[in-house]
Order: sequence, then C-alpha cells, then structure tokens
Amino acid sequence: MFNRLMTLLLFVLTPVSAFASSGNEVADLTRTGLGILAAVLFIAAYTLVIMEEKFHLRKSKPVIVAAGLMWVLVALSYQALGRPEHAHTAILHNLTEYAELFLFLLAAMTYINALEERDAFKALRSWLVNKGFTLRTLFWLTGLLAFLISPVADNLTTALLMGAVVMAVGGSNKDFVVVACINIVVGANAGGAFSPFGDITTLMVWQKGKVDFFEFFAIFIPSLLNWIIPAALMSMAVPKEKPEVTDEAVSMKLGAKRIMALFLATIVTAVSFHNFLHLPPAVGMMLGLGYLSFFAYWLKKKEHRLMTGDNPLDLTGHQHETFDLFRKVAKSEWDTLLFFYGVILCVGGLGQFGYLASLSRFMYDGLGHTTANILVGLLSAVIDNIPVMFAVLTMDPQMSHGQWLLVTLTAGVGGSLLSIGSAAGVALMGSARGIYTFGAHLKWTWAVALGYAVSIAAHLFLNAKYFTH
Repeated sequence: MFNRLMTLLLFVLTPVSAFASSGNEVADLTRTGLGILAAVLFIAAYTLVIMEEKFHLRKSKPVIVAAGLMWVLVALSYQALGRPEHAHTAILHNLTEYAELFLFLLAAMTYINALEERDAFKALRSWLVNKGFTLRTLFWLTGLLAFLISPVADNLTTALLMGAVVMAVGGSNKDFVVVACINIVVGANAGGAFSPFGDITTLMVWQKGKVDFFEFFAIFIPSLLNWIIPAALMSMAVPKEKPEVTDEAVSMKLGAKRIMALFLATIVTAVSFHNFLHLPPAVGMMLGLGYLSFFAYWLKKKEHRLMTGDNPLDLTGHQHETFDLFRKVAKSEWDTLLFFYGVILCVGGLGQFGYLASLSRFMYDGLGHTTANILVGLLSAVIDNIPVMFAVLTMDPQMSHGQWLLVTLTAGVGGSLLSIGSAAGVALMGSARGIYTFGAHLKWTWAVALGYAVSIAAHLFLNAKYFTH
C-alpha cells in the first residue's frame, strides 16, 4: 500500500517530460516537485552557513543534513524513472571525490597542527613583533608573508597567524588594524590561487587533472598583482610611526625544523605520485603522513628520555606531554572537513536533478567562457568558493587550459572582495571583532576590485598561449 502511494505521489510531482531520459544520462528534473524541493533545501542550508556567526551554528551541520535529505530525493526521483541504480552509482562518484579531498587535507592539516604545537608559528610571530618595524613596514611584511605562506599552508591558518601579529603590535590603532587585516586577507587569498596546495579550489582543479602542477605557476604574476595593487593603495593610509617593542621571545621546540623538511618532502611525494605515477595526490600525502608518524615515534621517545633522565627538560614550565601524532590528527579542522562532505554531496545532488547542466548552458554557452569565469569570482565573494568551484568542475565545460587557469584565479581571489567571501576574512572578523568588520572592509572594496580586474587582464595578456589548447 505504501509503495503504491509513493509511486502515485512521485508521478504527481514529476512532469511526464522528465521520464523521457534513459540510460546513465542525468534527467532534467528541475521543474519537478522533488527537484524544486531539493533546490529549496540547499538554499535553506546555505543560508544557515552564511549566518554561522549570527546563530553560532557550525557550518557543517546544515549541509550534512541537507546532503542526506537531498540524496533521498534523488533516489526517489530516479526510482520513479525506473532507474533505481542511478542514484547509487552517482553518489559513489561523489564519495570518491570527497575521499580524495578528505585524505589530502587530513594529512596537510596534521602537519600544520604539528608545526603549531612545536611553536613554529609563535616563533615567527615573536620575531616580527620584536623587530621594531614601523607600522607601514609591518603592513607590507604581514601582507607579503600572507602571500608567501598561503601557497603551502591554508589561507585560514596564514590569516590567523598574521592577524595575531597585527593585533599584538597595533591593537590600539584601529585604522591600522583594519587596512592590515584587509591586506592579509587579499594576500592570503592571492597567494593560495597560484598553488595547488594553497586553496581547496586549486586543489580540486589539480586533482581533477584540469591543470598540471607546474601550469598553476603561470598565474603567479596575476596573483601578485591582485595583492600588490590594493596593498599599494591602502598603504597610503598607514602611518609610519613605530610601535613599542616587547621583550617576549619564543623558540621553536625540538623537531620543528625537521617537521618542516618532512612537510616539504610530503609535498614532493604528492606531486610525484600525480605527475609520474598517475596516482591520486592524496595517496602521496598519506605516505607523507607516514613520514611524520615515524618521526613522531622518535620524537616521543627522545622527549620522554629528556624528561625522565638526570637533567629533566620541561619545555612549557608545566607538566609536559610528549609529541603525540594522533592528537595532531584529532585537532584537524573537522568542521571544515565535514562541511566539504556536505557541499560535495549537495552540489552533486543538484547535478542529478539537472540544475548544473542548466546553469552550464546559461553561463558557458550563453555568456561565454571568459565572462562566465569572471562571474564565478564575483559569486565567490558572496557564496563560498568551494561549492562554486565544485559546481564548475561537475558541469565540466569544454574549456582551454587558459580558461581553467582563469576560473582558478577568479575563484581563489574573488572572495577578497568582501570580508565574508573567504575563510581568511571570516576568521579575522572573529579575532579582530568590532574593529575589522564587514563595513570596514567594504570601504576598501574598490581597491580590491581594481586588483581583481588588473589580475584578470594580466592573465589574459601574459598567458595567451594557454587559451589555444
């Protein structure tokens, strides 16, 4: 009885035209009741993500729920079409993509957490604070370091590190803190755009095989211009006064430099797996995590001997715990990792209803590749660049390498236009609460937009050869 009622309901909610599809093709279900319900579900979930700061609801929660419910709707829709196996095959494809992204990021986050525990970032911050630089010099240094560190570390970690330096030195000078925070956000996002390791969007493009590892560096100069132009304009508002210097000095703990070397070796391993063995980069990253696990074993034994020997070494001034790799894994940003799961499955679900095919026809066939890819960057300022880029990759428009590099650039740097457009901006709004705000960033959006436009023009001019293949 229940099955008959469900079948009848699906036939009522699904137009007859949708039943014309056969085989493994995605049916056009955008005008069906279940298709519209799926779109409403995604919009509602993403509204909660955008309002994370207001409701204090972790961004992963609404998208995980939406993803599960959306795939229920996908399964019911394709069962009504007489293709019950379609949803199973489609979701396995999305889960495989998520697994690669998850394992890659888990290894990278563990290394970052290990370096943080070894006080590598604290030592850098202490060095910058104690050097006695003027505010204008510090403005340029923090922006430059954000640009240079984010290609290896994620833009969130980079922004928080540089933001801590700015707050420690110029916390009482609100005008300086505002422009310095904007400079850090723009620098971190621009630095992440030309490296497969710098941003989730670049990582996805690389793992999909749309752009080779070394081809990303073709957008180095456009990315640099994207940061340096607004930085030059904002620096005029920074005074040359010299803040007070503190005497605090922080030294890195045992093994910090060797962990840096292992992280570099891990990156080389991941690149080699992808370029020479044609294996997923995530497998190389997990091998690199194995490097760290063996070093962690040695480090744990070494620190234990130092603490229990004739001359105990207390590295913290309190009861010291030895290095534990699994605690570094546990401290990974699980909210972010689970958010990616929800986003990938939500966007994948919308794709099964035909929304991405319709969007691709409108953007890439209707507006043209260049206009569409510039629009992707503008959308990234309002909507997180991860679902936007995953949608583009799922649409898979037939584009040249130059266009794939363009969308990588715009999706990476477009989030700098607004403070809510990137993880770096949201994080700094939290750490500099009440000083660096949405409105404060908006006052300098014109300068960031100028850098955005120049970076696109530079790419179209400098990398014209990539648009022919």
